[in-house]
Amino acid sequence: MLNKKSLKKVIITLAVLLFWTGVWQAAFLLIDREILLVSPVDVFRRLFALSQSGEFWKSIGSTFLRISSGYLLGVVFGTVLAVLTSAVSFLKTLFYPIISLVKATPVASFIILALVWIKKNGVPVFITFLIVLPIVWANVSEAISNTDKSLLEMAKVFRFGKLKTVKEIYVHSVLPYFAAGCTTALGLAWKAGVAAEVISLPQSSVGYHLYRSKITIETADLFAWTIVVIILSVLLEKVIVSMLKIIRKGNKK
Repeated sequence: MLNKKSLKKVIITLAVLLFWTGVWQAAFLLIDREILLVSPVDVFRRLFALSQSGEFWKSIGSTFLRISSGYLLGVVFGTVLAVLTSAVSFLKTLFYPIISLVKATPVASFIILALVWIKKNGVPVFITFLIVLPIVWANVSEAISNTDKSLLEMAKVFRFGKLKTVKEIYVHSVLPYFAAGCTTALGLAWKAGVAAEVISLPQSSVGYHLYRSKITIETADLFAWTIVVIILSVLLEKVIVSMLKIIRKGNKK
């Protein structure tokens, strides 16, 4: 059973969705050219039709696996690199130009280069990894540098030891920044990962079907697959946020 607060949130969410669906329908009627904009009814009808095929679910599963793998690799390596560069100043000097280069280089350039280096099925994983790593690294590095110095002094006075200092002080300081970095990186991971699929065109992928929809001028399919990407991104974000909340609650005990 939903409590009053949850019920109110659900009602507001539905009202917002209905409002923007209405705006979408009004824009469709105003433009009156299906090649440019299709009605929400046609899009959801097409989405339902696509969901009846095995290829639809296979493509979703493959894309989800590729982007999730790249995302998790980026989070892990970004966190480890942040710890190392914060502990050893020489490593920060060594890696900072590379990280800055990754942040500044257009995603399309990396995708094209990746197509030369690795197989097309691995391109979305690699690109997602490259997008996520600098974000997580920056957030975790900032969190470590902003750790309360008085708490660290207290840890020395009470002889906490390195392991206890990390667990009781650094982890508490880093978690909020880490959570923010993971959430921010997730949306960009989906955008970059699907863009990599559109260019590299691995079989059985959402990006492949988006590209095919554009080539065949199937606007309804284009919108339907875009909605799929949005839904997958939102669902994965909910999962990640829930997991981070559980970790933070467990760390407070």
